[in-house]
Amino acid sequence: MKVKVGDVVVPGDIVDDISGVKTETKCILGPGLRRYSENVIVCKSGIIRKKNPNTYWVDGHQRRYIPVRGESVVGVVVNKSVEIFKVDIGASEFASLSYTAFEGATKKNRPDVKLGDVLFAKLKVASMDMEAELECVDSRGKQAGMGVVADDGFLFTCSINVVRKILSPKCPLLKTLGREVPHEIAVGMNGKVWLKARTTKETIALMNAILAVEYISNEETNAMCAKIVKSLQRRDQEGICELKMPR
Repeated sequence: MKVKVGDVVVPGDIVDDISGVKTETKCILGPGLRRYSENVIVCKSGIIRKKNPNTYWVDGHQRRYIPVRGESVVGVVVNKSVEIFKVDIGASEFASLSYTAFEGATKKNRPDVKLGDVLFAKLKVASMDMEAELECVDSRGKQAGMGVVADDGFLFTCSINVVRKILSPKCPLLKTLGREVPHEIAVGMNGKVWLKARTTKETIALMNAILAVEYISNEETNAMCAKIVKSLQRRDQEGICELKMPR
């Protein structure tokens, strides 16, 4: 069945908008689309989306992550050998991470990475026929915020749809809460989020806000953020009053 941008699709559908387009016209195919001969075939259920000028993908609700080259992910170190670490990024198989894929790392100067550590990394290799490979440096060999994150944060999993929404420039969640509730956050395109706020209450409130944003509009998100900030401020004031009360 032939479909176009905005249609609900299922695996096997042919995207009419870009099938048969000349190879000279550059088209970027995102998650859910594969090119076979002259046709672009849908390989997962969802809605066809387009970002100008020529980027197409299938927007669907999923929890199993399919590695895509260049995407930033959050993972947990589950195994280590002589040359590589094995990292769980929520895909069908563990990803590999070389000891030398860190800023300033050499065979003699190895990074201090332990089993169970949470990593923020970027996918260097991602293919259906090859094992996913990670790196913790940018194109200039710099750390750029990647590597092992702090031990005292909180790691949780959400749907990939939530991640795409909160990272969208149109979503006010992270910007609004960032002004009122100081925190550190690492958001992976694989649906894993690492979060650290000043207190446990603030961390839980931020996590619940992220999980709730999937099915609400931007206006409702602003209202929810205001309610969360007001609630946290009230609890802080009550705590201060309790400390000042004489015995």
